[in-house]
Amino acid sequence: MSWRIVVISNSAKLEYKMDYMIVRQSEITKIHLSEISMLIVESTAVSLTAGLLSELTKRKIKVIFCDEKRNPSSELVSYYGSHDTSAKVRQQVGWTAEIKKMMWTEIVSEKIRNQQRFLEDLGKKENVMLTEYLKEIQPGDTTNREGHAAKVYFNAVFGMDFSRSLDIPINAALNYGYGIILSTFNREIVSNGYITQLGLFHDNMFNQFNLGSDLMEPFRILVDRKVYEMKPEKFEKEEKLQLVNILNQEVTIDGKRNYVVNAIKIYCKSVFDAINDNDVSLIRFYSNAVSYTHLTLPTT
Repeated sequence: MSWRIVVISNSAKLEYKMDYMIVRQSEITKIHLSEISMLIVESTAVSLTAGLLSELTKRKIKVIFCDEKRNPSSELVSYYGSHDTSAKVRQQVGWTAEIKKMMWTEIVSEKIRNQQRFLEDLGKKENVMLTEYLKEIQPGDTTNREGHAAKVYFNAVFGMDFSRSLDIPINAALNYGYGIILSTFNREIVSNGYITQLGLFHDNMFNQFNLGSDLMEPFRILVDRKVYEMKPEKFEKEEKLQLVNILNQEVTIDGKRNYVVNAIKIYCKSVFDAINDNDVSLIRFYSNAVSYTHLTLPTT
């Protein structure tokens, strides 16, 4: 089954009625909540009723709010994503430094491996350097091979003059795409009963989403590939919709084709199983991220 990503781009009032989200603009649109996986409120001229927000939370529908520049600025996170949240949080607090180090090593290795494959696909000789970095990774990546690989990787993909600190459309697109991916991970973390603040590697007291920042690392490449394909000279509504649609891309995970949004669900569950069983072989990474489905993203 596929779900819709709903983007509200213009002034509107959103409310709930009999299992439907009602979008009141010059015309009235009704969308059944069972069809929605994510709601992106892109305009600050949108109002939502408390009743709708309550239903969206109950149904674990991710809601992302954007600022006046139409960039993601916050999201709706449920207090209780699972019936056994208190037990899961106790487990999470008890995760040992050793298991967190083991998990982070696997995750960051997969991230670099994906970057290496992309450079190889592009015919970039720098892919050899990333292969070497993979061989040099220590438990917990104590020598920061991830950081060294990232510098080589971004310069190889976007040019030697490129920097992630530049205020350019490419970085705006990367940041937007990463934000969408992170929000999807946060939803799955909470749905599994865990909290987003306690991470495996990321440990910033000002970051509410340390765990999501950890788990999403192998999925960043999906955004990188799309932004490279787009080569944006501007970053507006059309470019944003292309990035949102990454969640409707098909990948292979655990031997089956799945949409990215479902692959994230499977991957997150496998990571938590791996941590709790102390067995990194249980982690299920995706592969073969090449095709996109042609799902309509309703925008209003």
